[in-house]
Amino acid sequence: MSNNGGRRRVLKRVYRSPLTDIFQFSLLALLVIWFFVRSTESLGYNWQWARIPAFLFRLDENGLTWGPLMEGLMVTFQISGISLVLAFTIGLTTALFRLSDSFVARSIAQFYLETSRNTPLLIQLFFIYFVAGPVIGLGRFPSAVLALSLFEGAYASEIFRAGIVSIDRGQREASYSLGLSGLDTYRYIILPQAIRRILPPLTSQAISLIKDSALVSTIAIYDLTMQAQALIAETFLTFELWFTVGGMYLAVTTVLSLLVNYLENRFRIST
Repeated sequence: MSNNGGRRRVLKRVYRSPLTDIFQFSLLALLVIWFFVRSTESLGYNWQWARIPAFLFRLDENGLTWGPLMEGLMVTFQISGISLVLAFTIGLTTALFRLSDSFVARSIAQFYLETSRNTPLLIQLFFIYFVAGPVIGLGRFPSAVLALSLFEGAYASEIFRAGIVSIDRGQREASYSLGLSGLDTYRYIILPQAIRRILPPLTSQAISLIKDSALVSTIAIYDLTMQAQALIAETFLTFELWFTVGGMYLAVTTVLSLLVNYLENRFRIST
């Protein structure tokens, strides 16, 4: 009887009805809507949501035309995509430098990490654009990409290093005994296993990069945030535009999280 009772409790936990989650989410959504309605009533704000779709897209005789918010989102995608690839490349290289036997490589990596992680991204962005940019000939877009890549790469390097160190040392020794070089050992043995372990924190870092990319508006790059600021100055639709921009950022990061969860499940099934 005790075994049957325990089995029923396990099944109850496993086959939990999704209606409970739907009810809780709906209740939370209603509370949030009620809070904002009451807040705007006290402010006397006149909502004009009907004007927002025109800032996203337009349909006319020429077909579909993207509005300024979607154009800004495309710029955000470009900056975030390039910066993400460079940040992970810089992060992996720095992690390998820190694990190297070379004193020079370890010193360079340590100096880079300390300067990048202990100074604000905004200061680094201004320094690269206003100080280093004119010297080496960088415009707004390359300066923004470089600043984001260096800043996020410093944090990604610690994630890569932790993943590499977590792999049992015996596997590295076994690969050396089989005649594999150091590069092949990392490429075929260490990194494939480490990536599976560090995928969730790398996803969090990618999401942080997308959100941090909003700072590039400070150097007059017309990304999503800058487009919203320009529209607010013209239309005074402050709440509608910022809520829309926040929802767009949320949609992008949510899709990224779902994609990584799918890849994580595939890795788990394959192992």
